[in-house]
Amino acid sequence: MTRWGILGLGRIAHKFVQDLLTVEGAVLHAVAASDEGRANEFGQQYGAVHIYGSYDQLLTCPDLDVVYIATRHVYHRDNTLLLLNAGIPVLCEKPFGMDAGQVAQMVETARSKPVFLMEALWSRFMPTILKAHDLIQAGAIGRVRMVRADFGFPAPFSPDARLFNKELGGGSLLDIGIYPLFLSYLMLGKPTKVRAAATFGPTGVDEQCGMTLTYADGAIAILDSTLLVKTDMVGVIYGETGTIRIRGRFHESQAMTLEREDGGETELFTADRQTFGYEYEIRHVMQCLSEGLTESPLWSLDNSQDLINLLDAVRAEAGITY
Repeated sequence: MTRWGILGLGRIAHKFVQDLLTVEGAVLHAVAASDEGRANEFGQQYGAVHIYGSYDQLLTCPDLDVVYIATRHVYHRDNTLLLLNAGIPVLCEKPFGMDAGQVAQMVETARSKPVFLMEALWSRFMPTILKAHDLIQAGAIGRVRMVRADFGFPAPFSPDARLFNKELGGGSLLDIGIYPLFLSYLMLGKPTKVRAAATFGPTGVDEQCGMTLTYADGAIAILDSTLLVKTDMVGVIYGETGTIRIRGRFHESQAMTLEREDGGETELFTADRQTFGYEYEIRHVMQCLSEGLTESPLWSLDNSQDLINLLDAVRAEAGITY
């Protein structure tokens, strides 16, 4: 059995725990919030063994195997260090930190202990993403020449809402632009050049962001994120001999197609589920812990550092600040 703790009990924590309860061998051992009332309500709803009204109290929890951090972006670094310094393994929501400096501090702490740490980039563990990556590695579409990915939805504007609050890391880039960037990084690696532009709303956050990445071998990625309109939210990987289309919403998609340029029949791959899709990363973390690993072989701390460096490069190009 793997005894899980949850730190931060907002909307995403509800989804995560609902999926956690479907995973064989996973136990909701403890929950912690900065508000005792919220902690009691959440813990009683899902049957947590231990309930804490502060994050510090979670450190006293007996027999805790790993903690999922589901707080807002700006708190990820401090929350992670709190647990790592107590020797508690951590799965922290994306983005890992607000910038490369914060992530470097988290990584250095985890490796010096050493204690397991992983960014909860759940898309990396989705069956469709795994399948697409395997097909590309096997040469199914030849050399990748272009990646196109978009993520957009109309977010109701409120100056106090997290998405529109600069002090909370609001804006499209860190919240949803990270997914197109992740896809391009997974399929093409690190670019040689990053170009980006953004449009800003009344609170100063980036409401839209467009990115163009070029690579040493001449490949290109065209990516965008927006909080103003609904986009197709598809991920398309174009190769010299075929195309992979990950259907919307690509970051959690249950279907993808492989189209070959030689006129062969289009292949459809599906991965139906009745959950939100967090169970894949949950199982992966449990496997890593059971094997005594301190980093994921599928999404390493080096990978997380590469991704935050890309996000920082986009911010610098587009003039996005927090």
